[in-house]
Amino acid sequence: MNTDQHIHDGASGCAQGIRGHTSGALSFVLGCALLGTIGVFVYEAHADPLTATWFRCTFGLLGLTLWVMLRRQTRHLRLTRATAPWVLCAGALMVLSWGLFFSAIERTSAGVAIVLFHVQPMWVLLLGALWLKEPIGRRRIASVSAAMLGLVLATGMAERTASGTLVPGYWRGVVLCLVGAFCMACVTIIAKRLRDVPAGILAWWQCAIGTLTLWIWPVQRGWPAWGMSWLWLAGLGAIHTGIAYTLIYGGMARLNTGRIAVFQFVYPAVAIVVDWLFFDQRLSGMQSSGIMLMSVAIGFAERAPRR
Repeated sequence: MNTDQHIHDGASGCAQGIRGHTSGALSFVLGCALLGTIGVFVYEAHADPLTATWFRCTFGLLGLTLWVMLRRQTRHLRLTRATAPWVLCAGALMVLSWGLFFSAIERTSAGVAIVLFHVQPMWVLLLGALWLKEPIGRRRIASVSAAMLGLVLATGMAERTASGTLVPGYWRGVVLCLVGAFCMACVTIIAKRLRDVPAGILAWWQCAIGTLTLWIWPVQRGWPAWGMSWLWLAGLGAIHTGIAYTLIYGGMARLNTGRIAVFQFVYPAVAIVVDWLFFDQRLSGMQSSGIMLMSVAIGFAERAPRR
């Protein structure tokens, strides 16, 4: 093979790599943006959090099963001795993190819980460096730190804390959020380890575990009223579980942990904007500054260094 052919092959491989990273970023960001609209569906469903979670898993399982069958990937649902422990562990950790999050909301508030739960990008960076041996880089550290500061400002947590109005059990809720965030970060790292597993397969097992473990909750607490509530709950499963997590896990396979850590802030940013648009929760100047800071931090992290 001559030199020109080597150059052509190298350029083609580089172009394919760039396209892969770009499509991975787009897939991951779109999935996080979809998750940011989940509050509207939960509110309109009028169901308690764990009942909504069970419906989310169940409808998500139905949708993902149809997706896997249409793509003729049912053979991938059969776990091997090498993948089974990781897939089952990821599913259990995901369900555990949801339970911890809902429990934390009762002790703090939804806004504070979201802020604390999204300390997970720092966990992702640390686990990626310790477990996957990926370099963190000063750019990523600065970007994630700035994005986390912007997130705190955007949710108004600083203003509420300054007023001194803390509900009983607040610090227990803080601990639950930190543990839940660590569980979610572990799921992210496991998903990167299982990059050869099709994206929908990991989400399918996640929904299957949630369906099997949480079914007792709606049975004991009662089923939601038949009608529109069920449609909103079906949307939780089809859109915010089936589609969103397929996009997120598909993007994870083509991104390093540094970019994942930064892009995860898209979810709370969209959630804050959705609360403003649909629930008329107007943003203060400090909250607007926080959203702007998150946007700048994400853009800074993605700006490729010039050589």
